[in-house]
Order: sequence, then structure tokens, then C-alpha cells
Amino acid sequence: MVRVYCKNTGTSKDVQEGLTLLEILPQFEFEKPYPIIAAKVNNVSQGLKYRVYNNQDVEFVDYRTYVGRGVYRRSLCFLLCKAATDLFPGCRITLRRPIAKGYLCDIVKKDGTKSTRKDIDAIKARMQELVDADVEFHRHEARLDDVVEVFSKMGYQDKVKLLQTSEDVYVKYYTLEGTPDYFYDALLPSTGYLKVWELTPFRGSFILRVPNRHHPEKLAPFYIQDKTYDIFLENIRWNKIMNLENVGDVNLACRRGEASNLIQVSEALQEKKIVQIAETIHSRFCDKENPVKVVLITGPSSSGKSTFCRRLSIQLMACGVQPVFFSTDDYFVNRVDTPKLPDGSYDFDNFETVDHKALEKDVVKLLSGKEVEVPEYNFVTGKREYNGRKFRMDGSKILLIEGIHALNPELIPQIPDQNKFKIFISVLTSISLDDHNCIPTSDNRLLRRIVRDYNKGAFSPQETIRQWPNVRRSEVQWVYPYQENADVLFNSAYLIEFAVMRSHAEQILRMVPRNSPEYNEAHRLLKFLSYFNRVSDKELPVTSMIRSFIFP
Repeated sequence: MVRVYCKNTGTSKDVQEGLTLLEILPQFEFEKPYPIIAAKVNNVSQGLKYRVYNNQDVEFVDYRTYVGRGVYRRSLCFLLCKAATDLFPGCRITLRRPIAKGYLCDIVKKDGTKSTRKDIDAIKARMQELVDADVEFHRHEARLDDVVEVFSKMGYQDKVKLLQTSEDVYVKYYTLEGTPDYFYDALLPSTGYLKVWELTPFRGSFILRVPNRHHPEKLAPFYIQDKTYDIFLENIRWNKIMNLENVGDVNLACRRGEASNLIQVSEALQEKKIVQIAETIHSRFCDKENPVKVVLITGPSSSGKSTFCRRLSIQLMACGVQPVFFSTDDYFVNRVDTPKLPDGSYDFDNFETVDHKALEKDVVKLLSGKEVEVPEYNFVTGKREYNGRKFRMDGSKILLIEGIHALNPELIPQIPDQNKFKIFISVLTSISLDDHNCIPTSDNRLLRRIVRDYNKGAFSPQETIRQWPNVRRSEVQWVYPYQENADVLFNSAYLIEFAVMRSHAEQILRMVPRNSPEYNEAHRLLKFLSYFNRVSDKELPVTSMIRSFIFP
């Protein structure tokens, strides 16, 4: 017998050694508003088929948790791939980054033609058949060479390259009705758990839609994100031109000694985009009827807003425009007046954290030619201070305002929209681990934030991971609703960013204690980083977006 402590109930039970979590679950009674689909065992995510051979702490989770959503979505991706290969043997299925509250998918059949609306309907019907049959997902573990041979015979070169450039000796993979596939973490016990999903056509491809994270019995709402899609497509085209569609391609290129070139090309592409944005702003700045007077720059946490502003300022000056720059953070209310969350902690991301009336008053004065003393927020004392920083605008100057609330229409409503130029900075990771395992953009930003916070001495990795869910919730409420309203989107993701960040992030993540709740996320990120071959940061230019996080 082994002892299992259930965190959901706060009680322990002795159970038969070797039982699965699925078999142990009925022994613990607790409220289950939604089906249990995964668990955390000693703070590491596991599928319900995980067998218990030692004393363990177990926390059962449903779809509303990050762990649960990951297990459900990976299983759903496998269901789609299985159904497509059943109907169209030899087809190539690619699942790209999340977009429009789902996964952007493409299917190219063996004859080179793309899937039609009729094909998508047939795939959907086959998926439903597999769900109704409640087919089990089976996990296998074998030597790396043997698994590579399995996927090589299937023509899955994306998986072959990923696994061949990994550091594993043995590899876990999954089968569904004998069809093999590779996913980097646990799946559901069977297809019967996949009750909520949809396939929705979208611009010549389709979206694999998933449940709402707060109400898993419903589909997540479908939002058209044309601008986001266009900038993502632009990066995909460049990746294809460079023959770098997945992580295995990047690893092989680095092993051929091409890492320096990849860094330089990535930097050049970003700088080219910034130059184009600066030239567009300059053109509108010179418009005699409706000149742009204010450039508003926003983006989610760790998207690189400050570095982007510095680089944009240089390019604007090259166009003959003098930027005047400040942040919405400078107008934070005093800490004692900061809105609070339900648990009593300060809600630093709330729009009311910014004294937007004072900010708008100063902007109006500046644009009328008056001199304005702009405050500086003292994050140590929690007070807004006036230290003699004064600005005055003239015909050669343009105002840049950066911050997470910069695109909120309530920030400076007195300024007409035609006099504003709005920029949204995204982190749209354009490569995938392989065709069936996309990389969440939030992982990119979280790793940046962990490294930056630690190197600045601001927060430990444990603290940063603990704060991240609140950061994400605030972004959904205060940042992303205005993304598609931007005049231009800038993608700050970097083609080989994870390869460069790996050496810095690994040593920091290993500091998270195994007995802390945050260990699950640290463990997951370490496993994720292990797929990338390390690349030195020595080739990064001083203006690099990545450098600002590694050496803040």
C-alpha cells in the first residue's frame, strides 16, 4: 500500500500500489463542477493514467486550470490529426499558434491540394465518431532511434528532426487506434472526454476551437483577428523562405554554424519593420489636414515596449521628427489610492491605477505648445513625484506615450483619433516544436519576464510564476481588447529566441523549490526549453529586443 495525500480534500488515504490516478479519484469526495481531466503529482502535471508507486501528493484538476487546458487541447489536436489521416492518408496537418480563441490549422492532401469545406465537414464527422467510441489514448516509451524510425516511415520529418536534435535517450509517444503521434506532455485517458470543440473555416484554413476557459461546457467565443493573422502570416512566409518551419529546422541550422546569420537576419527583419513604421508615422505627421500628433504604444507584459520605443525614436529622428516620450506609468496614482483585487492586494494593471485625467490634461497642454512638467513615479515610495522633467512641443516634435493602457480610448479622449497613431506590440511565436505542437506565445513572454525580473533583482522566479496568472487576466481585460484597433502591429518574437534564452532561463528556473506550487510551471518550462539547442548571446547587438531582458 502507498499513501496518497489529496490536496482537493486535505486528507490522505492508503491505496493499492500501482493504481492509476483515474482509479484513485473515486476514493476522494470533493466538489467537481466540471470533469476531472488531469492532476498535479508532487507539483508536476500528469495524465490520469499515471500510476502511483510511492507516497504522493495529488491535486486533481479540471479544464479551468492551465494544466487541464493543456491536457485537453493536446488530446484534441491528436483527435484532429487522427481523423484527418484516416480520411486522407499521407496528408500534412499543421497546427499553428492560437488565434481567434482557437488553433489555426492547415491540411494539405497527398496530391498537394488544400482541404475544402467538404473535407473539413468529413473530418469533423470522423472526429465525432472517435469521441462517441471513447477510444483510449495509449502512451508508449521507447529508445529514441526506434521512435525516430516510426515517424520516419510515416513521413513526419518535422518530428524526426525535432527528436534527432533532442538530448533524450528514451522518448514517450502516443497512439490512437494504432496511429502514432508525438506530444510533449500528457493526454486525456480517452477521446470520450472531448465533448466541446468545433472546426470553423477561416481565410482558406480553419480554426480548431476549444472550450471557454471559465465555462468549459461552452465554446470559447470566436473573434476575427485579421490584423493579428496578417502579421503572423508574414512571419510564416519568412520562415518558409528560410526553410525554418519548426524547431528541428532551427536546431539543425544552428548545428551547421548558421546561428550568427539567423540572429542577424532576425534583427534585420525587426529593424526593417520599425523603419517602415517610422516612415508611415512621418508621412502622417506631415499631413496638413489631419497630422499625427501622438503615437500610442502598447502591448502585453514583456512584449518589449520600452526597447521598441527607443528604437522607434531613433528611426523617427532619422526621418527628421523629434520624439518626446513618457510612459503611462509616470501617471500612476499614489499607491494608497491604487485599486485593489478581491483578495486585498493592489491591482496595478487596472486602468484606474493611471491618473488618466491628469495625463490627458498634460497632453492637451503639450499639444497646444505649452511647457509641461511630467511626473516620475517612484516605485519605492509608491508616490508620483515632480523632479523638474519638463517638455515643450513645437512643429518638429511628436509625442510618444507607452504603457499597457495606451490604446484604451478613455486615456486621452479629447485628442481626435485622426491625430493618433496606435501601435500594438505582439509576441507571435511563428515556429512550432513540430507540425502538431505549437508554442504558446505566453511561454515566450513568461520566460522573458522570469529572466528579466531575476536579473534586475526584482522578483525570484517563484514569485514571477506566482504573479503570472493575474498578469494574464489583466491583459485579457485591459490590453487585448484594443489589439485589432491598432494602426499597425509589431511582432517582437525572435526566430531563435528560445535557443538564446535557454542558458539564462534554465539556471534561474532550477531555483524554484520542488515543494512549491510554482514548481509545476518551472518543470514544464525546463522541459520545453530542452527541445532547443543552446545558442550564445554574444552575437546579439546592443539594440536587440532579447538583450533588454537578459541584461536589463
